[in-house]
Amino acid sequence: MVAPGKILIIDDDDAVRESLVAYLDDSGYQVYQAEDGESGLKLFQVENPDIVLCDLRMPKMDGLTVLSNIKEMSSDTPVIVVSGAGVMTDVVQAIRLGASDYIVKPVVDMEILVHSVEKNLERRKLIDQNRIYREELESANLELRERISLLKQDQKAGRHIQQRMLPREKYQAGEYFIEHRLFPSLYLSGDFVDYFRITDDKILLYMADVSGHGASSAFVTVLLKNLTVRLRKAYTKNGKDDILQPSKVLERINKELLETGMGKHLTIFYGVLDIVEHSLVYSIGGHLPLPIVKRGGKCEFLSNDGGFAVGLFEEAEFSQKTITDLPEDFSLLTFSDGILEILEDKSLAEKEQMLLEIVKAGTNSIEEICERLRLDNIQDAPDDIAIFSLTRRM
Repeated sequence: MVAPGKILIIDDDDAVRESLVAYLDDSGYQVYQAEDGESGLKLFQVENPDIVLCDLRMPKMDGLTVLSNIKEMSSDTPVIVVSGAGVMTDVVQAIRLGASDYIVKPVVDMEILVHSVEKNLERRKLIDQNRIYREELESANLELRERISLLKQDQKAGRHIQQRMLPREKYQAGEYFIEHRLFPSLYLSGDFVDYFRITDDKILLYMADVSGHGASSAFVTVLLKNLTVRLRKAYTKNGKDDILQPSKVLERINKELLETGMGKHLTIFYGVLDIVEHSLVYSIGGHLPLPIVKRGGKCEFLSNDGGFAVGLFEEAEFSQKTITDLPEDFSLLTFSDGILEILEDKSLAEKEQMLLEIVKAGTNSIEEICERLRLDNIQDAPDDIAIFSLTRRM
């Protein structure tokens, strides 16, 4: 049997009412009684019972009127109507008004009554649980909407900050032109591009692709920006030239990422361009696809040895290479790995070959690359996409 509940019995027949009260009271229920409809409704408002047993035929206010009033006050409260065998039309009307069951007088087998009470109390319990669940769900949804609204505000603010950290999309240093475009898959990007003068003749440039998406990945781009700013200040004030040594910078990033304990890693291309000597010294940390170099009509991926991702291994070492005598038609294009997600070819080798063909066939301007790859038309990109190009023009 379900846990005992509160029962209100409304019946003008004293003998019937008292017999029902006595049996249900002995069965462990908390029972209230009223001898007419008006007093029954008053008692209902005061005691708020779990279930009501109501006679249909009563003077002054009949059971149908009592039922209608109860349903207006509490539509979930089960009402069992008690009716004589000759008034079944009233029972049908009562069911239409919302009665949950009916018992025929005289009630000979009280177990039938108890079974109906238990069944309706269980139904009431389920209704109450469902209401509580809906209320909790509505409250949780409201809280979720509020949090999403705050998150969107935070993300918009974060995106504004991240965009302010980016260099201007087009930059010229002597005969060299640098451009970039960034296509975040979310408000915030885990891809990051930066380039700026270190000295009059040396330009730092890098592209990083942080694992994952969203705020945590974007936070790592802030760490990157902060680190390069610190290295630049150390060079300007103290002459410490770590910023000019790509392999040392990658080792520094690797150490600082591991120290954060965020579980984030990144791939990176980091280079220092000398616009007087026309040379490029660089290191690559696990970056795919590799940067593409175009010179003398030849188009190929940049050479790379090792190439561990940054932030995975404490003892990771990074090699450093130098390209000298950059020709007048030299250009370098770097893509984040999000570009591989949108290429239709199936294998990595096929996708890399497609990138080579696109770069070889064009002028290598960012606008042309984006048009050929239809990047401006992409909706819901599966990953952040970043591109930057370095081109020498006489």
